[in-house]
Amino acid sequence: MKPKMFGATIRALREQQQISLRKFADKVGISPTYLSKVERDEFPPPGEKKIKEIAEALGQDPDELLALAGKVSSDLPAIIQQRPREMASFLRTAGELTPEELARLTKY
Repeated sequence: MKPKMFGATIRALREQQQISLRKFADKVGISPTYLSKVERDEFPPPGEKKIKEIAEALGQDPDELLALAGKVSSDLPAIIQQRPREMASFLRTAGELTPEELARLTKY
C-alpha cells in the first residue's frame, strides 16, 4: 500500500467519528496545521510512536496504520533477527495463506 493512503485514511476515520481536526490534533498532541497537511498528503506520515497514538485515539489497529504509512513496528526486526531463517520461511508461507487461514493461525 502506498503511504499516500495514510492521510486519507486518518481523515476518513476521524470524520466518521465526528471529531474535529482541531480536537483530534489536541488529543494526539500535534498541531492542527500539521495534522491537516498529513491528512492531505502534503507531509509524510509521522513516526511510529505518533502513529500508535493516532491508532489508539481512533480505535484502530496500530500495525494496520503503520503499514499504511509504509512502516512496521520497531519490535518486528528484532523478532526476525532472533530466528531469521525460520521467520523468513514463516512469513513467506503466511503470505500465501487465505485470510481465513491467516485468521486461524493468528488466534494461537
